[in-house]
Amino acid sequence: MPPEPDTCVIVPTIRDYDAMRAYFENARDHNFDLERVFVVLVTEDFCDTRGMRAMLDDEGVSGAVFDESARERWFDERGLSEYSHLIPEASHAQTSFGLLYLWANERFDYGFFIDDDTRPLADVDFFGTHLRNLEYEGLLPAVESDEDWVNVLHQSDTDLYPRGYPYAAMGEERVKTEEYVDGVVASQGLWTNVPDLDAVRILMDGDLDGQAQTRTSARDYEDDFVAADGNYLTVCSMNLAFHREIVPAFYQLPMDDNEWGIARFDDIWSGLFLKRACDDLGRQIYNGDPLCRHDKAPRSTFEDLQNEVAGLELNEHLWHVVDDVDVDAESFAEVYRAIADELVAGDYSDWNNGAFLNYCGRYMQDWLECLDEIEERRETVQPVMADD
Repeated sequence: MPPEPDTCVIVPTIRDYDAMRAYFENARDHNFDLERVFVVLVTEDFCDTRGMRAMLDDEGVSGAVFDESARERWFDERGLSEYSHLIPEASHAQTSFGLLYLWANERFDYGFFIDDDTRPLADVDFFGTHLRNLEYEGLLPAVESDEDWVNVLHQSDTDLYPRGYPYAAMGEERVKTEEYVDGVVASQGLWTNVPDLDAVRILMDGDLDGQAQTRTSARDYEDDFVAADGNYLTVCSMNLAFHREIVPAFYQLPMDDNEWGIARFDDIWSGLFLKRACDDLGRQIYNGDPLCRHDKAPRSTFEDLQNEVAGLELNEHLWHVVDDVDVDAESFAEVYRAIADELVAGDYSDWNNGAFLNYCGRYMQDWLECLDEIEERRETVQPVMADD
């Protein structure tokens, strides 16, 4: 009897779902057992869901396709309809649905986030490297700075700063030491070709097509590393693996579908919360390999700017709020609850769109309640394809 999948691969897609074929080919080339993988494609009603299912069937990979209608049924069938608001409409943050699906199925020990505009590098075992990172024990370079922020592109000669890195923390002085690592809970693979920049930095790089004139290559990443305790870093969800235990602290926040028009900070802010929890619990986020190639499609840089500008001021301050939260916790859920409660109670009226942080805090509280409900109604059956 084949083994049950232990790895849930979550892919938000409205465009190039066939990108997953390259990941399956990479797995076969490196003798990674694809029977371990269950793919959750998170999409929209207007997308080619039949084609997505056909792709999975053709590749012989188990999985399910969840457009908006299928997600609504999933909530309804489990008596969780009151929590369906946690998944925003037409947003990359719909990856949170994949986290709920993973949480509801105890067989999944690991999760992956993969974006459909990426490809694995042929000479690297993508799935195997991520999973080895998650079990890594030993010495790793540990990077810290006088700004308490680590630029994940710090080894590059490009002088780039990634999307979400606070502007006030630029120009930092870095120190690199070695740290014994034995509690990795997330593995962040970095990227070649189009760097993950915000719109302001893309404009400063002279690009109007939402990409960047400056490109990255494998030469820009010498060593795998961790950010030292007390230092934050940007966490991008395009190439990420994680242990299931972080799910309570890893909600991808309700972007796009909100009255403030704030977008593009779902993975960035969830990364802040995760890093704070890791520091409190003695865990680490591994950064570096496996790299992926990021082939971001051309689009208006000004459109991205419009989506980001409403949250730029909050991004400069939120990490200070998170850093100052008084936490006495023994689990990811307890750390996350302390942060959520602080955001709900805080007065952020001095900042542009500050009430959005209160809004996020309430959604974070609802996230924890939803996970508790799922715990009580845990699925015991083999996951099946979503209905047409």
